Amino acid sequence: MSECKLDHSHADVKKKYESQAAFLPDEMKPLFEQFFEKEHSQALLNEMFHLLKKYDLASDEEQSKRNNQLYLVLKNV
Repeated sequence: MSECKLDHSHADVKKKYESQAAFLPDEMKPLFEQFFEKEHSQALLNEMFHLLKKYDLASDEEQSKRNNQLYLVLKNV
C-alpha cells in the first residue's frame, strides 16, 4: 500500500470501518468493537484506516492478506 501523509482520527477509522463492515468477516466485528473502546497511536490508526480503505473493491487474495493484518492488530491491542 502506498504511504499516506494524512493522519486519520479515531472517528475517521470508525467511519471507514462502518462503511466496510458488511464486507468484513463476521467474527472480526466484535474485535473492532473492542478496538474502538480504546485509544491508539496515530501510526496504528493510520494503518487500520488503510487496511479498511477500499476493502470492498479488493480482490479475494488482497482481502485475505488484509484480514490477516487486521486480525494481527485486533487480537494484540
